[in-house]
Parts: sequence; C-alpha cells; structure tokens
Amino acid sequence: MTLQNKVAKQVCDQVSDQVRTQVRGQVPNQVMNQVRDQVWNKVLRQVWDQVLNQVENQVINQLRNDLRK
Repeated sequence: MTLQNKVAKQVCDQVSDQVRTQVRGQVPNQVMNQVRDQVWNKVLRQVWDQVLNQVENQVINQLRNDLRK
C-alpha cells in the first residue's frame, strides 16, 4: 500500500467515524426532543384544561349564586 493510499484510507476511516458518531448522537437527540415535546404538550394541555375547568366552574357557581339572590 502506497503512502497516498494509507492517507486516503485514514481520511476515509476518520470521516466515516465522525459521520457515524454524529448520526448516533443526532437520532437519539431527535427522539428525546420529540418525546420531551409530546410529554410537555400533554402536561401543559392537562394543566390548562384543569385551570379552565376550575375557572368555568367558579364562574358558573357565581352566576348560580347571583341568580338565587
């Protein structure tokens, strides 16, 4: 193997290692980000629904009380 071939092989190996590492790093990150976003959205939606329900119930109760008076 000539020196040129050795250098070319080393460069190829390094590049493929870097690409492999990047891909391995990116895929779990994307998955983690998606999962985190989904969980966060669910939690936010639940909290928001609860708050809205409480406010709604308070308003309805207040209106009922006002009508009774």
